[in-house]
Amino acid sequence: MTAARFLVVLDADSTLIRNEVIELIADEAGRRDEVQAATEAAMRGEVDFATSLRSRVAALEGVPVARLDRVRARVEPTPGVNELTAAVHERGGVVGVVSGGFHEILDHIAPLLGVDRWRANRLSVVDDALSGVVDGDIVDAAAKAASLQEWADELGVARHATIAIGDGANDLLMMGVAGLGLAFNAKPAVREAASLVVGPQDLSAIIPLLP
Repeated sequence: MTAARFLVVLDADSTLIRNEVIELIADEAGRRDEVQAATEAAMRGEVDFATSLRSRVAALEGVPVARLDRVRARVEPTPGVNELTAAVHERGGVVGVVSGGFHEILDHIAPLLGVDRWRANRLSVVDDALSGVVDGDIVDAAAKAASLQEWADELGVARHATIAIGDGANDLLMMGVAGLGLAFNAKPAVREAASLVVGPQDLSAIIPLLP
């Protein structure tokens, strides 16, 4: 594998895209309000992420897999995302996304947005419907940080040449191990811990910070 000049790793929900995907899926179950409240508590760091995710996914039980097409159609890319990924590639970098969301959505949208590699949770399916269980290990804060380090090692990128971009408490470890941790559309605790805070909700604002 050819070495990259640098690596940019983004969170997905409310960073790469404007939505919280689990809330869009919860719409299909008629349970958006309770899932939204739990999501916000997890993003503020008030609840353990893995515990919160399991409880929120349990609320999705029974949603037909076919409904995920409607969810994908509602996903809105964050302004400036295509400009950012194009600029990273022009400068010899690689774009990764590591998400507490779901492969079932990210596998469709990540390639369209110029993302080179991604990692997320998977939803268990029984009889063509969501079973309300996460399939496999949960992508939590530790997994996000480990993914950035693993990808940097695979690509031959020094740690100081990595950038992590996130908005919630689940992104703090990843931002901490990166050379530069950027708070984007972020909760107060994340803004306080970040190397820099990006003000406008436009990912192209990050381009001047690229190596």
